[in-house]
Amino acid sequence: MQALIEMIIGFVALLAAAALSQFGLQLDAPDKPRREVHRVQDCGDKPAAAILTAAGDQQDC
Repeated sequence: MQALIEMIIGFVALLAAAALSQFGLQLDAPDKPRREVHRVQDCGDKPAAAILTAAGDQQDC
């Protein structure tokens, strides 16, 4: 009996999703955008003047 009730509930949910999708509505929550990860290199105890070149660009440590 419980399986029949769950099947009917699932069928009603399927019909509701199909009806709402005709109007552009979605029942599923949208996925959150993924974060961008930027990896940086720690230069340790070197002073900032030693990291910069004569042209003013940064070098890799």
